[in-house]
Amino acid sequence: TFSVAKRARTDTRVGANPVSVASTAVRLAQESFARLDGSTVLLVGAGETIELAAKHLGEARVKRLLIANRTLAHAQDLASRHGGVALPLAELERHLAEADVVFSATAAREPVILQRHVAAALRTRKHKPMLLFDLAVPRDIEAGVGELADAYLYTVDDMERAVEENRRSRREAAAEAETIIDLQVARYMENLRATHLQAPLKQLRAFGESTRAE
Repeated sequence: TFSVAKRARTDTRVGANPVSVASTAVRLAQESFARLDGSTVLLVGAGETIELAAKHLGEARVKRLLIANRTLAHAQDLASRHGGVALPLAELERHLAEADVVFSATAAREPVILQRHVAAALRTRKHKPMLLFDLAVPRDIEAGVGELADAYLYTVDDMERAVEENRRSRREAAAEAETIIDLQVARYMENLRATHLQAPLKQLRAFGESTRAE
């Protein structure tokens, strides 16, 4: 079982593509212009999606992690577990310019990151590009942010398309993996039957050896 499982994962891409919105967003960030191990990442929110993003960012060895949330205690809890710095949401605008990459997923009914906030941050950054992922429904980041020259905005709809493509890729890889498993199970059963058929012969040999020893 262990050897076949290892072969299925090695010989196919069954585990290669993430199938959650958070992990897909982190993967896209890794493949973009922003090297995570040299970037400051800002997480806005403290729910399940942000928790998952923080986990994947930790695995990617992000240089610096900032976590902003309306309830500071929740941000502090998340920061303590993932090596980040907690911020109250009220200070978000002041720290936005520090972020190379932003992931936002709050339960707010109105956008928490506005076009003017990002425009001001980009001026402070001397127009160094900023990558933003809006993983909330309804939206956390004002749509106009995507119109700014040095801001690259991805929404949850963009992520869902990428997730579906990854799911399709995984389904194809799973079919390949199942072929490998079926083949190895058949081979194992043949060996098992052969062992069963040889059992009387082995017993006879053991009896002969014990008799000879006596």
